[in-house]
Parts: sequence; C-alpha cells; structure tokens
Amino acid sequence: MSKPKDFETALQRLEEIVRKLDSGDLPLASLLEVYEEGVTLSRFCQTKLEEAERKVEILNKKADGTLERSAFEEPNPNPGSHD
Repeated sequence: MSKPKDFETALQRLEEIVRKLDSGDLPLASLLEVYEEGVTLSRFCQTKLEEAERKVEILNKKADGTLERSAFEEPNPNPGSHD
C-alpha cells in the first residue's frame, strides 16, 4: 500500500477496510493484510488530526468588542480536578 495523499482519501479507504473486515468473507491471510493496512491508515489519520488540532486557533471576543487570538485548548475532561 502506498502512503495516502490526504486525510480524506485515507479515511475513505479505512471505511472500506472496516466494511471488508465486518463482512467476514476474507480468508485469514487477506484478513491480516487488510487489518495491517487499516492500522497504518488509522495512525496516518490520527497524525493528521493532531496536526490540524495544533493549527486551530480560536478567536475570542474581549469585553471591549475586539477579537483576540488564542491557541486551541482541549476542554478539561475532569472539570473538578485542578492540574
């Protein structure tokens, strides 16, 4: 398998692989090959999503009405904890 050119192509192929695996019609050797390709594509997609997340900026409106840029921050999954 060649490296996917973009996230959308990789995701589309990954969806095809999931359908194949779910069908249960593949012999074991083919199943393992397709599974390995799926893992590779999944890692590629995860990397692309992480790269996009780092690039995201949020514009925050300040009290005086001006906009301020700030880096994207993930919401705290444990709002009660103080890390």
